[in-house]
Amino acid sequence: MRKSYRIKKENEFQYVYSKGQSVANRNFVLYQIDKKDQKHFRVGLSVGKKVSHTAVGRNRVKRYVRQSLLELKPELPAELDFLIIARKPSVDLDMFETKKNIVHLLKLGKILG
Repeated sequence: MRKSYRIKKENEFQYVYSKGQSVANRNFVLYQIDKKDQKHFRVGLSVGKKVSHTAVGRNRVKRYVRQSLLELKPELPAELDFLIIARKPSVDLDMFETKKNIVHLLKLGKILG
């Protein structure tokens, strides 16, 4: 995913975290907020040290989530900012299971139909 699709600034991250609606499944938490007049959705990822003590494990989770979102890109609405926060069991998932969990999470949040 290109950097224009990511939420990187701390204040934007905190805004979505504090004002957004949240849903969760066993492996991920989703915070979402509507943003009008945006060309495309933006996503912020958070994988804490409690999830995996190694950077390798945390980066793998982020890579799998980014790839899942890239594959779902045509189905995602443009006027939306959302955060995906990984929980501890997510480090044990493979790519297929990660995508399945992300789809489930987006359906819970009523982003996907």
